[in-house]
Amino acid sequence: MNVAIEAVAVGPKKKHTMLPLLFVLFLVSYGLMAMLVVEQGKTIDSQRILIRQLFTDSTELSHMKGKAFQKQREEAQAKSHAQVQAPSSQDKHEDVKKEEAGKVRKPGPRKHSQDASEVVDERRSLVSI
Repeated sequence: MNVAIEAVAVGPKKKHTMLPLLFVLFLVSYGLMAMLVVEQGKTIDSQRILIRQLFTDSTELSHMKGKAFQKQREEAQAKSHAQVQAPSSQDKHEDVKKEEAGKVRKPGPRKHSQDASEVVDERRSLVSI
């Protein structure tokens, strides 16, 4: 029996069999991470350029809208100025109607103010039978 036990215990043990594989995997993962960082940098730069282009387009559009609004306002002022200088008889007749309508109106009844303690929320009132 002693012979069988010695034969099993004599074989050399390999302690570092996984170390080269782990080292290779570490290098591959480090390389992939470096590539990811580079690609993210490129993406961020392209987004920065796109945002700047959109901002310049937005400012140009704002200026164009401002100019269009200013032009429209100037045309409206010129049209109203021309109407003020030469009012037609129909405009005078409409002005008289507006003045008469203003004289006929009576003010509505005044509402009395209530204290906060007197105000009741009707939606939450309790109805019991």
